[in-house]
Amino acid sequence: MHLDVCLDAVYDDALPMEQKIPRAAAAGFTHVEFWLPEGKDATAVREACARSGVTLNNIVVNPPDGNPGGAPVKADDLGLYLARVEQVIAYAQSVNCSKAITCTGNLQPELSRRRMRANLENALGRAAEIAARHNFTLLLESLNTHVDHAGYYLDSSHEGAEIVRAIGSPHLRLLYDVYHMQIMEGNLLANIERHLDVIGHFHSAGVPGRHELFGCEINYPEIIFRLQAWGYTGCFGLEYFPAMADHDASLREVHAYLLGA
Repeated sequence: MHLDVCLDAVYDDALPMEQKIPRAAAAGFTHVEFWLPEGKDATAVREACARSGVTLNNIVVNPPDGNPGGAPVKADDLGLYLARVEQVIAYAQSVNCSKAITCTGNLQPELSRRRMRANLENALGRAAEIAARHNFTLLLESLNTHVDHAGYYLDSSHEGAEIVRAIGSPHLRLLYDVYHMQIMEGNLLANIERHLDVIGHFHSAGVPGRHELFGCEINYPEIIFRLQAWGYTGCFGLEYFPAMADHDASLREVHAYLLGA
């Protein structure tokens, strides 16, 4: 298992991505991720990763509201969404990245939840077929609707796992965000173990506040210990917004806190 840094969250400044990558490496990380590909020069990103000995684990297809990229819960957005999947996979592979996060879009007042679920499964099934052709993996993310993403469709890890299992493709996995699911569900260890067979990535941040992973209500070292014991071999992403003024020092302290060194 590797820790990875979400560079857009941790370094919320105007630095280009190719300058953030070596900073994460200097803080002890060999894996990173970022959000949308817009504004990130592929050649510069690829070369910065190579120079720093860093792997880009994943990027993002579409933000929670589906703009840009479309909302898979809307049938009218299907063509837009599938074209976006193709576009993002092409960018990802140009920077040696093999995964991307996909979001569902927000609730549509004119549609029943049953209809949105059907639209979502159809879109994700077709997206998984595209991903399979490229040997790529899509990561379906559940978010909290109490604090950060009011109106988002998928706010349950259980429904997310149901959808992934229903589609049944190894190219579609669940992203389990510990921060979001602590707010929505709690019972973290039991739920993670229940769904570990379909989990392809993790996100994390302190609760409350979405800051550093220490000094919060979640016992993150225990989660890391359990994941290692259960044989999880993917990445555990740090998608937090530092409260510490020195973001490099924040990363080093979080790294030491999680791994005990």
